[in-house]
Amino acid sequence: MPDSPRIVGICGSLRDESVTRVALEHALEAVEDEGGTGVVLDLRDYDLPAYDPDVDAEDAGDADRLAREVREADAILLGTPMYHGSYSSTLKTALDYCGFDEFEHKTVGLLGVSGGSFPITALEHLRSVCRALDAWVLPYQAAVPRSHSSVREGTFTDDELAERVRELGREVVNYAFIEPCPPTMESEENVGAVE
Repeated sequence: MPDSPRIVGICGSLRDESVTRVALEHALEAVEDEGGTGVVLDLRDYDLPAYDPDVDAEDAGDADRLAREVREADAILLGTPMYHGSYSSTLKTALDYCGFDEFEHKTVGLLGVSGGSFPITALEHLRSVCRALDAWVLPYQAAVPRSHSSVREGTFTDDELAERVRELGREVVNYAFIEPCPPTMESEENVGAVE
């Protein structure tokens, strides 16, 4: 490995007792054990108004700070609860303030949390967004289903599930400096809304 990679984990949950945050922190502990540096970007700590392209950056709260911290990372972990079959609006807003400068040619790991069964559609939607930004999304992803019983008082109750989340942290370190793929068709068409 060329250097010790800096991995940022963006937590797409605002809940105080967030299982997503617990799982993301668990993955980042594995990042540290694997020789990387792991940092949680807790979106509760950022003033991020709904994205409006007509609002200047200086009036967009902490958007510049968030984008800079993501841009300076070597790789990214995205953690989200599943809401209505997709990822959270909190994470969507954060991603709207980022773009190619923050994601292009970076390794991204995906972590989804669901109160019910597996949050597959939320993970698929995040994979599509990252692909459109020319990020390299790990084939390996982690899901925490039945979150109300999988994590209690900040601790995993299922060792196998905890290990799966830790493996995501290890994988993002191992592939942090992978040679990027050629641009995708999606990214070439990713010009945003034009009126």
